[in-house]
Parts: sequence; structure tokens; C-alpha cells
Amino acid sequence: MTTATNDPKNQEAGQPDPGAGTRCGLIAIVGRPNVGKSTLLNALVGQKISITSNKAQTTRHRITGIRTRGDAQFVFVDTPGFQTRHQSALNRSLNKAVLGAVGDVDLVLFVVEAGRFTPADAAVLKLLKPGLPTLLVANKLDRVRRRADLAPWLQQMQALHAFSEFVPMSANAAADAERLLDICEPYLPAQPWWYGPDELTDRSERFLAGEVVREKLFRLTGDELPYTSTVVVDRFDEEPGRTAERMVRIAATIVVERDGHKAMVIGEGGERLKRIGTEARRELERLLGAKVFIELWVKVRSGWADDDARVRSFGYE
Repeated sequence: MTTATNDPKNQEAGQPDPGAGTRCGLIAIVGRPNVGKSTLLNALVGQKISITSNKAQTTRHRITGIRTRGDAQFVFVDTPGFQTRHQSALNRSLNKAVLGAVGDVDLVLFVVEAGRFTPADAAVLKLLKPGLPTLLVANKLDRVRRRADLAPWLQQMQALHAFSEFVPMSANAAADAERLLDICEPYLPAQPWWYGPDELTDRSERFLAGEVVREKLFRLTGDELPYTSTVVVDRFDEEPGRTAERMVRIAATIVVERDGHKAMVIGEGGERLKRIGTEARRELERLLGAKVFIELWVKVRSGWADDDARVRSFGYE
């Protein structure tokens, strides 16, 4: 995992010459919850940097993913799914992240499920500025049984918004992700790159550690655990390794809202918590290229998702 370590717009050393035809631009990935935005971001970057699960509202932060290909640098921003049902402090924070992402970009990828358009999709579409180049990305194309049914649906979508282009695809197909990059490239302004050619995200390894633990938490608890549960990284220390070049020690707290949720996360004899830690450790060792030791605790903080101050203290915007 290669993360950015400096302000991209202040970077000078090693910049390609814009006169040589380099392009760089900001691309927002937006859509309702659970349409595959994070899966798409990971496919476009070529490495996992945003967590995924079947639980809606998994993504809670603006995640920047960077892909440099040829003379073009694509700077993608994955956003939380826009929240329309519950106006808690947490959901207000998530919506703020979405609004901030679409405010100043060169291109928008509006992601929907191919052949579907729900009221939640419509709420996101209303956020897009008129005249802002927007691609209609019809994801999960592999689930459409009759492709002929997409033609009338596409006509309905074009009547709703002046999309620049229509891109049917499956985010799980590598060839589709490369084709989408080809389509995006002409929309990038001719200018120097903002990041180094090997950088993949502007998020820190500490942040990614917390996200990986949260992903395993959601995947191993399914629908039993409310999505308001979160993870706070208390310690992230790198030490000289004895058997590896890098050794990282991580301590994190899983925050839940009720005692019953705490028992659910811990599991009988602590087995579920142990499995969450084991799966998180294995993935982090692969992502960080390090030997990882991880300690997890579970704490109850009732009503935190409705408390603006507590939401900010847990790292939300």
C-alpha cells in the first residue's frame, strides 16, 4: 500500500511536464448506498483501498484513490451513500462528505444498478450541478437477464439528466474498469500530476487499519449488528521487525451502542472477536507489507451516532 505523504498541489519534485501531454483531474464516484461504489473504486485503482460489505452505509468517509496510467493521473473520490431515511448526526456527517465531493470536481461517475432507478437514486441525482460532466455508470450489468430491456430504461434516464455518456459495466470485471478509465481520460484537464506515480491513496495506514477492522466486523456479524457500530484506532506503532522488514502493532476499539451488541461482537468464548482480529491481521499484512500484531476491545457508547461532538471525536467530518 502506497499512501500520499504531502499536499499534492504543492508537490514540485518529479512532476511531469504538462507540455508533454500529461493530464490530471478529480473524479467523484457518487450514488445511493450499496450500488457498488467502493468495489468500483478498488477496481479502478487496481488495489483495495476502500472497504466493502453487503451492509448498506459501509463507506463513511471520502476515500481518495489514485491511478496513474500512461500520461494520465486519475484522482477518484469514493463517497458515502447519500442518506435519506434517518437524520442522525452520523448521517448528516455522511451527507456532508457527499456534498463536499461533488462541489469541485472535473467529472462525476453517477453509479446506479443497471435497469433500476429508485427514489434514493433520484435524491443523489438532484445534488449534481447542471453542466458538470457526468457519466451514467450502470453497474452490476451481469445481473441483467435481458440486455434489450436496458434501451427503454436508458431513454428514461437521459430524460432525467443530460448525461455525457452511458457506461454499462460490472465493477468486478477488470476489462470493464479499464474501459471506464479510457472513457474518463479525455475529461481530465491538461496539467501536472498531483501525486507521485506510485501513490494509491491519500489516506494514512492508520486510517486504513481501522477501515479493515470495520469491514471484518460487518462481514462477520451480518445484519445482526446495526451499521452505527464503528472502530477507533487507539494505537498504530511501527517497530523494527525481527523476522520481517516491518512490524506494526495496532490497538483498536470497536464501539457499539448496546450491551447486547457487545456480546454479539465478542461471541461465545470470544471466538467472533478473535476471528475479526485474525482476518483483519491477515489482510493488513498483505496491504501494508508488514508483520502485524493487533489487539481489539469492545466498548458500549449509547447514542453516539446522534451526538455531533462524539461523531466528530470518532473521526467523521
